[in-house]
Amino acid sequence: MHCQARDFDTLDRRLIDSYQRGLPVCTRPFHSVAERLGTSEAEVISRLERLQSLGVLSRVGPVFDHARAGASLLAAVAVPEVERDAFAELINAAPGVNHNYAREHDFNLWFVMTAPDEPELEARLAALEARLGVPILRLPMLEGFHIDLSFPIPWAELERT
Repeated sequence: MHCQARDFDTLDRRLIDSYQRGLPVCTRPFHSVAERLGTSEAEVISRLERLQSLGVLSRVGPVFDHARAGASLLAAVAVPEVERDAFAELINAAPGVNHNYAREHDFNLWFVMTAPDEPELEARLAALEARLGVPILRLPMLEGFHIDLSFPIPWAELERT
């Protein structure tokens, strides 16, 4: 579904703008957001669900710095293309996998796995490798880069289009 700027009221816009960064780390983050926006927790949750169902939000949840919160690793496997979806399901079911995507490459499935610490991360990778029956290419992060994925939305400009 294609949405236009006029499809969003003031509260939607404020929620979208504020939700891109600074989600409170607390027991009831949507309650904190609601207080900041002058509405109810139920209204914030309802609107986020609606925005996600419309495809305006692709993900509702925090982004953690895994170097500070535990251990993580980019990994890849080379699997037969005709079996790629079956392998992807096995990868997605593994503990600690937070996303998995196909690539046009010999290593055609790439994923990020996380764990509380390095030994647990290696144990999870080894268990998945045994389950898959193919080697996992481990690509540890050598240097971290912060990419700010929040963008100011030019609401007035969008309304003119």
